[in-house]
Amino acid sequence: MYNQASPLLCQLGNSTHEQMMGYVLRTPEGKIIVIDGGTEGDTDNLLACMRRVSGQEVPHIDAWFLTHAHRDHINAFMEIMRNRRETVTVERIYYNFPSIQFVERNEPQSTVTIRDFYALLPLFADRACIVTAGDSYQVGDAKFDVLFTMDPTLTDNCVNDSTSVFRLTVGGKTVLFLGDLGWDGGKKLLSMHGDALKSDYCQMAHHGQRGVEEDVYQAIAPTVCLWCAPDWLYDNNAGKGYNTHIWKTVTVRSWMEKLGVTQHVVEKDGNQFIEL
Repeated sequence: MYNQASPLLCQLGNSTHEQMMGYVLRTPEGKIIVIDGGTEGDTDNLLACMRRVSGQEVPHIDAWFLTHAHRDHINAFMEIMRNRRETVTVERIYYNFPSIQFVERNEPQSTVTIRDFYALLPLFADRACIVTAGDSYQVGDAKFDVLFTMDPTLTDNCVNDSTSVFRLTVGGKTVLFLGDLGWDGGKKLLSMHGDALKSDYCQMAHHGQRGVEEDVYQAIAPTVCLWCAPDWLYDNNAGKGYNTHIWKTVTVRSWMEKLGVTQHVVEKDGNQFIEL
């Protein structure tokens, strides 16, 4: 049993072979908050987790934060909005996505997801809130500070670098959600906030590889790392053994070892429940 008086954060495990990102938070007074949610194939697990954490057959989601418009982050949300709206009630949806034209121009392979999102927007436009850096949102005992949002000058990795970076403060702990922020976005985030990025928990950028650089993690200096990485990605193993492929997860793990981090919560291990 989990202590009902403590905030409870669930990091979702991946239901498919793909990488994904999804979190469900219950605040001490029972508010339910979701961050992203994963691929369409993760929808059933997301719904089951929301039911378990809320104790409700039809969970009421007080706030749903979306980091950026990639399928492994928002397609479960879109599946619920499109085909399963009766399974949840959602009070507010927070996001800041680029336009379809911006994505078509700079990252055409991601156009399908952003088009699908905007096509569905009329279904929840009355509950949508466009966030900007500097905003703060209070959901019960949980405070979300927006540290970074889409910057139109960052075009090389445009959807990842359009990530909205949120810092959660609840129960005396801080959790920094970096989404899929890349190198350029990470440099800008660091220039904006510096050592003020310090947080107790850090969701590792871009599934722990090819995200922000080491200096950003040095500023964050987390005690616990949250890895949205399946086993093959966490171990950089495409079938030929540990750390034999091109992904940078093992390198990033070494950065965290240098920072003295010993606690790691990893997607490959299934749904993980953390009392904050």
